[in-house]
Amino acid sequence: MDAGHDDTPTGGLRRYLRAVAVELGLAGRCWHADPGPPATAYLAVDGALPTFPDRDLALLWDEEYGWAAAVRTHSSEPPVVITYRGGDVLPPARDVAAYVAALRRGDHPGDPRPIRLRSYGSPDDLTDRLRAY
Repeated sequence: MDAGHDDTPTGGLRRYLRAVAVELGLAGRCWHADPGPPATAYLAVDGALPTFPDRDLALLWDEEYGWAAAVRTHSSEPPVVITYRGGDVLPPARDVAAYVAALRRGDHPGDPRPIRLRSYGSPDDLTDRLRAY
């Protein structure tokens, strides 16, 4: 094992976010992970959506709801969620990229209502899945 490899769930979340950023073609460190609890993440995405041309796109992730697309405001307020991806709380990076591609086409993937995919602290495989990244 690589001595520099962080095999904690937080390290896995960071690697997962890097994988999503790479799949989206983003350069640099355009993301932030917060180990929580509950764990959350923010990913700045280049460009805007056809429905919100004057707002920057961001992806938000948390361990209960998975990915959500949000638009950034022009103030210091938090981003405004426009849709939740649903499905798996930790989908493959290519699936997250497909979600963003659909948004950019002007499609309306996901659901505007929050869909809880799991509860914080649930005895499931999320920790193991994060460590695998």
